[in-house]
Amino acid sequence: MNFSELHLNDRLLDALEAMRFEQCTPIQEKSIPPLLEGKDLVGIAQTGTGKTAAYLLPILNRLCSEHFEPNVINCVIMVPTRELAQQIDQ
Repeated sequence: MNFSELHLNDRLLDALEAMRFEQCTPIQEKSIPPLLEGKDLVGIAQTGTGKTAAYLLPILNRLCSEHFEPNVINCVIMVPTRELAQQIDQ
């Protein structure tokens, strides 16, 4: 499945295209649609399969598509290790 089929915000699609991400990984294909609908999800996949993007893209899509106050906390992401926090910050 292409990211363009997920009905993401145009700014996100442009950013994905700029990074040359076109195809969803299996975990992304299975998890992004229900997350975009606001459903809860538990996903398990190997390291390097795109889990971070699988949950961040729906969050970013919501932040891009709805009005949120600037300069306030709109989302909190907790991760178990410093290394993963640094990876997500990229």
